[in-house]
Amino acid sequence: MALTPQNSEAFMREVDEAVRQDRLLTYWERYGRLTLAAIILALAAFGGWLYWQHYSKTQSEAVSEKMDAVLTTAAGGGTPDAKELDTLADASQPGYRASALLTKAGLAARKGDSKAAIAAYAAMAADSKLDQPYRDLALIRQTALEFDTLKPQQVVDRLKPLAIEGAPWFGSAGELVALAYVKMNKTDLAGPMFAAMAKDANVPESIRSRARQMAGVMGIDAVEIPTETTEG
Repeated sequence: MALTPQNSEAFMREVDEAVRQDRLLTYWERYGRLTLAAIILALAAFGGWLYWQHYSKTQSEAVSEKMDAVLTTAAGGGTPDAKELDTLADASQPGYRASALLTKAGLAARKGDSKAAIAAYAAMAADSKLDQPYRDLALIRQTALEFDTLKPQQVVDRLKPLAIEGAPWFGSAGELVALAYVKMNKTDLAGPMFAAMAKDANVPESIRSRARQMAGVMGIDAVEIPTETTEG
């Protein structure tokens, strides 16, 4: 008995559906477990990533609070907890680690242990894992502690690259370099540097004040005269 067009079309649909089901069953038998395992691993990885993001944020906030407490204590003249400071000095966050190391070195210097402070600053200056501004600051503080035992030219060689107008540490490095020039009787180099620091608004006021006085001693007027404005 011949199939009518309608029956033939329905029959073909059933055959296609059966073929698709058979292919799907064959695929699942071959690759189903692998596919399921891949899905589970992907979900586990995503869940792990979400957990790590939350954990990192929580840890970062906790470290930030500890660092703030340590700096507040040190700035107030107190002595932060040694274990807490050591923990922060080993923190994975470079900024917190550098701040803790600077604090440890500063505390050693404040206690009069210049040898330990110099060693700590020198280690920071040589640490390539720290950002350059922290390394530069450590080098400046190391040089300040060693200033009286170094030859003036050594001071100049160390810090001249940082004693440039517009550089972040121009005031701190420039003052030491200028004083080294004074010890070398090179007032022709020291005077203009003191004057430049005195007129640089980005240099801390305490350094500007000292630079202004030193420039004046050398006969250089480093006092800025406010510019008067006229109304037309």
